[in-house]
Amino acid sequence: MRKIKSGVPGLDEILDGGLNEFSTTTVIGCAGAGKTTFALQFIKKGLETGTEGIFITLDENKEQIIKEAVAMGWGEILDFLDEEKLVFIDATGKEFTNFIKKELPDFVATWRGVGARIAIDPLTPVIWATKDLYEQRELLSFLMKETRKIGTVLCTLEEHGPAGNLTGAETVLPMYLADCVIHLRYRPLEVKPYRTLKVIKYRSSRHSENAHHYRFLKNIGLVVIHSTGETFPGGKLPEPMRVEILRELGTLPKEKHGKLVKLLDSLTMKDIEGIELNILIERLREYFE
Repeated sequence: MRKIKSGVPGLDEILDGGLNEFSTTTVIGCAGAGKTTFALQFIKKGLETGTEGIFITLDENKEQIIKEAVAMGWGEILDFLDEEKLVFIDATGKEFTNFIKKELPDFVATWRGVGARIAIDPLTPVIWATKDLYEQRELLSFLMKETRKIGTVLCTLEEHGPAGNLTGAETVLPMYLADCVIHLRYRPLEVKPYRTLKVIKYRSSRHSENAHHYRFLKNIGLVVIHSTGETFPGGKLPEPMRVEILRELGTLPKEKHGKLVKLLDSLTMKDIEGIELNILIERLREYFE
């Protein structure tokens, strides 16, 4: 089965090379865990490699999603929209049963087989559309099967209840129906916020069974790391560190080299606290490849 890059630096190596093409992945996490950012990175990676993107938003409106992307430093999303390589389906406020069964099939018929990347953010309103468990399963299964006819699908899902408890009714069905399940565990109320990423299941592929730390880096988004526990003072990156990073990534094309310089200008030592330099270089190399 062909693998495609997830768009999240550090994730593909624990997914045995990436996400399976024409599969469905569900990313679960509480508010603030980074689910929408994850979905945008997934779409963005495809756009950068010539793959069309479809973003189906069921909660926040299109304008808010675009605003979030631009705030993350992904201003090029506006160019992809102008070129119609990125399409938004704003289903906020719709009656989801009718949307999925009546509107979605017509859209799928137009895009069928193009190999696009599809993000659905989030699945939660679909589950809330009915209390009947059989109908929930029918809706979710139909949604996943239909969108998978277009290409590779990534869905997000709100985590409710105690952190790490994935046995609730709202998570069991999406986890069962998805080919790959990734859990973003986030505890915001601790003295130091705790973020880990774990692959819960992955059909037809090997994967890491460990929990891996992740964090947000400016202009990149989610990055999977291995914390060393080392702490650094604040302030800009020291010049020797910048020189080492630029030397190691010296073969980048001119346009990407300019983006790297801009990225290094925006990073502080606080941003990369706990990340070994060689790991940071590998994540940056993966991001720009």
